[in-house]
Amino acid sequence: MNQRFQEMMQTELDRLEKDGLSVRIRTLESEQGPACTIDGKYVVNLAANNYLGIIGRKDVKEAAKKAIDEYGVGAGAVKTIIGNTQLIVEAEKKLAKFKDVEAVLMYQAGLTANSGTIPALVHEGDIIFSDELNHASIIDGCRLSKARIVPFKHCDVASLEEKMKEHDSETGTKMVVTDGVFSMDGDIAPLADMVAVAKQHGAITMVDDAHGEGVLGDHGRGIVNYFHLEGEVDVEVGTLSKAFGVVGGYAAGSRTLVEFLKNKSRPILFSSSMTPADAGAIVKVVDILMESDDLVHKLWENAAYFKAKMKAFGFDTWRSETPITPIIIGDSKLAKNLSAKLFERGVFAQSLGFPTVPQGLARIRCMLCASHTKEQLDFAADMFHEAAVELGILKS
Repeated sequence: MNQRFQEMMQTELDRLEKDGLSVRIRTLESEQGPACTIDGKYVVNLAANNYLGIIGRKDVKEAAKKAIDEYGVGAGAVKTIIGNTQLIVEAEKKLAKFKDVEAVLMYQAGLTANSGTIPALVHEGDIIFSDELNHASIIDGCRLSKARIVPFKHCDVASLEEKMKEHDSETGTKMVVTDGVFSMDGDIAPLADMVAVAKQHGAITMVDDAHGEGVLGDHGRGIVNYFHLEGEVDVEVGTLSKAFGVVGGYAAGSRTLVEFLKNKSRPILFSSSMTPADAGAIVKVVDILMESDDLVHKLWENAAYFKAKMKAFGFDTWRSETPITPIIIGDSKLAKNLSAKLFERGVFAQSLGFPTVPQGLARIRCMLCASHTKEQLDFAADMFHEAAVELGILKS
């Protein structure tokens, strides 16, 4: 064992702990829901991406069990060899219909969807115009592509247009890429205006709809539906691990796009396909959403209710427009201490600091779901207020 290497890592861990930036990974000891058991303590859960409460639904679990009984627990191969089960094919067709696109390609995760799609479409000599607050998986995909990355100001269409004008004379493929809903702030990209600017400058557009699917649009169809942009966005990428409640990712668009990615995307060619259980479950989830939008409406009702209570207490919910509700604290240590105080009081809400969010904007990120009760939300808000007063964040 290289002692110098060990000391280097420990020095960095000590710094992170001192600055309030170290990560503590807690252990879930029950089914995840609006309340659950974490590290032996039963808490109201305000930290999950389980927007619609799908994870614990009996009919979805039964669909996953049936898939295991019929196909086994794993794919056993990459999609292009023998990992493409009939369940995956069915899930891709149903999701394509739900998203109103010609075709969908399933990935193992949202991260691999981004890291596999972007480098397949743009390369060295090409240009990517990327929102400065895009998710890490988008950033990683851009870096892997070896294309030049030109960041523009967050959700600023004028900044995007200015950057594109600067590079109008350059050849090669140009891509505009953005998150649909930004996971740290909860705001929505001005996608319609971005698409219009991209078209004016001959660029293709890509949106990562990870936090928009199941949340925005008719029956939760996502940001493209929300802005009525069907057929206008070249590439939609998303994850199945948030509102859809399983594990996996996808790229959606034209049949040509999907066939191209089947031949060029490295995670499709070199990593085992998604599991039968996840594929079986997503078939059921899409059916649920197509049949009713009750869960989507309940999600937004709960989000509005909780935000109103938090604002009434004096908390800053930043620029959130969605059920993602950041509570801005500022100092990383103080945010971490507030998270700990909340856990003691029976609320699990995670603190986030640099580099996940900018310096000076540390926060507690609250994630609302359709299955939260009003009583749980009242309790959580009251505990926030109580703990914040104790720490001097708010006045009594």
